Formats: sequence, structure tokens, C-alpha cells
Amino acid sequence: MGERLRQVTTAERRVRLGLRHRLAPGARAATPEEVAGALVALHGTDPATVYLAVGARLVDADGTVTGLDRALYEERSLVRMHGMRHTVFVFPTELAAVVHASTGLTVAARARAALIKDMTTGSDGRLTPEWLGEVEAATLAALARRGQATVNELVHDEPRLREQFAHGAGGTYQHTVSSRLMRVLGVEGRVVRGRPLGSWASTRFRWAVAPPHPELPPAGAQSDLLRRWLTACGPATEADLKWWTGWRVTEVRKALAAIGAQAVSLDDGGTGYVADGDAEPVAGPVEPWAALLPGLDPTAMGWQDRDWYLAPALRPALFDRSGNVGPTVWWNGRVVGGWAQRPDGEIVWRLLETEGVGSEAHPAIEAEAARLSAWVAGTRITPRFRTPLERELASG
Repeated sequence: MGERLRQVTTAERRVRLGLRHRLAPGARAATPEEVAGALVALHGTDPATVYLAVGARLVDADGTVTGLDRALYEERSLVRMHGMRHTVFVFPTELAAVVHASTGLTVAARARAALIKDMTTGSDGRLTPEWLGEVEAATLAALARRGQATVNELVHDEPRLREQFAHGAGGTYQHTVSSRLMRVLGVEGRVVRGRPLGSWASTRFRWAVAPPHPELPPAGAQSDLLRRWLTACGPATEADLKWWTGWRVTEVRKALAAIGAQAVSLDDGGTGYVADGDAEPVAGPVEPWAALLPGLDPTAMGWQDRDWYLAPALRPALFDRSGNVGPTVWWNGRVVGGWAQRPDGEIVWRLLETEGVGSEAHPAIEAEAARLSAWVAGTRITPRFRTPLERELASG
């Protein structure tokens, strides 16, 4: 018989989550860089998510906006770029090479091949790969001169970016070269998202040339990324790892073997994995904790199997039809409700799960709502992906 696996209970998984995701008050971080390093990656598709996710985990949330602006746009210690599953994330800048080599190369090759095929077919051969190479070089040169620029500013410098091509042979829907090319350059790690237009919650942004980074062997980069993620999110199943990274299951298994990941037993009878040396029991935080996390928060979206922290009955209210999670209310390591901001700026919340939520939860959640309201300071927040409960609460 094989050696019996150490069991990591659901209760312990929730303890790990509170500590390692910097959500328990005693585990909160001092800087945005600490938050990003602890979580590996912050979802960046919705710009507001990054600020709200960081603010929920800082000791001093009042410094959220200035701290993130410094890290993202002045010191460049954090970078917003495409990563896992062709999704935009915010990473520590030193991880850019790891993310690109471990997850971006295959996606980038497919994205460029698709652009060239669609462009040549949709323009009846008028726009060629050689033509695209000229436009691309001129665009990157213009962006380097400007430092940061919107697409409209780049089009002024390189008018050929305005060219359009049909979607498919004989199609009527038109793609613009600028939008497709900038997306491909982003996936290739050559450009990154820059400072937004307007407030920190704005979805309109500038582009910037990506910080230079070395080319790493993909297998080594995958091992590095997986080790970091398991340290933050372990235990996790193979299915969790495949979903989060976007890799093939064979790549997941090779990386698990390469880092010597340890198998553990989970409460549902499945097998999870933790980083080498991380299988010992984790002591929990002394005090109960509450958190208000934004839509697409990396904790709520961290695992494919979420039943251990989010009851299936809550999903219809908290997710949109594409599987994007909305703003959530947490109590001691599990989702118990949702929140929203009304047009007048008020933060409102509602419990959807009451079992195991004692009387001490309400004042703790209300305190988090007040803390959030104080540092948001009147900025209007509307999630990019809206969910039924968020819409209902926001409408008053």
C-alpha cells in the first residue's frame, strides 16, 4: 500500500487563504508590491479590480491609489500585461519574463498567425505580412518616442493603422488594424497597458513599450510560475492548475514533477498539490476576518473548483453568464454575500449565506464597507462584468 496522504481540510484551506492572500487583518500588506507578490497575479481586465483588490489587502488602504500609481506608472515595479488564458493581469515586473515564457509564447504565436490570416484574407491580399511589419515597426518607434500613447495618438503618427479589413472572405464586419495589432503586441509582451484616461477606475488607457526582459526556457518558466502559485494558492488540483494557467494537462504534470510538488488529500476525496515543504498544518489567524473583494478578484477566481469557499447556491447571484465573478463579501475564508456601489457613492452589501455567520460578522463587514468607502472617496465604480446581485444592489 502507498503512503497515506496528509489531509488538508476545508477549514485549513480557508486559513491558508486568509493568511496568504493577505485578507486577515494581521496578514495585510504594507505596499501594492507585497500584495502582487503574495498573489502572483492580479486580474487587470477591469482596471478598478486592481485597485480594489490591493486596497482590500493593505494595512493603510488610504494609500491605495497613490501607491499603485507609483508602482505601475512611475517606478514600473508592477506591470499590466497579457498572461494566463490570454487575460490581462498585473504582475511584479520581475515576473514578466516568467509569465511570457510560461504562458504567452504559444498564445502569441496563434494570435499573430490569426491576425495575418484574417488581414490578408479580409483585404483580398491588399494588406500583406510585409506591409504589417512596416506598420508595426513604425508604431513601436512612435510609442517609444511618446513614452505612453493612446491608439488615436498612434494613428496620428502612423496613419496606416486606420486600415480596415473584413472579417473573413466576403464578410461585412470590419476589423481595424490598430486594435488587432496592439492586442497581438500585448500578447507578445512587447507593449503593456499604461496610465488610464481619467480616474483610476477608467477602462480607457494608454499603451507603453514593455520593459525589457530576458527570454527564458518555457519549461523552467512554467516550473517557476507553478511554484509561486502553489505557495499562494495550494493545495490545488490538477484541474485548478490547468484552468488557471491555460496549459495542457501534460504541461501541468511535468511542472508539478519538476518542482517536487507534494500531494495531499482534500475533504471531497480528491487529490491536491502543495509546494515542496508546504504540507505541514498551518496555524490560523486568531481573530475572525471580513473582506469586500471586487469582481474578478484573484482570490474569488483563483480556483476552478470553488465549492470549498463558495456555495453553489450563491453562484447565480454572484456570477455573470460568462463565469465572471462580481463583488463578493467574505467571512472567515468563504463567500457569504455580495456588495455594490450606488450612484451616490454609498457602499451597500447583502448576506446570501447565514449558516455559520455569527453576530460578530455584521459589524466586521460594515467596518470593511466603511474602510472601502473612505479610500474610494467618491470615485464611481461600475464593474466591467455586471452580475445580478450587483445590479440589484447598485440600483437601490
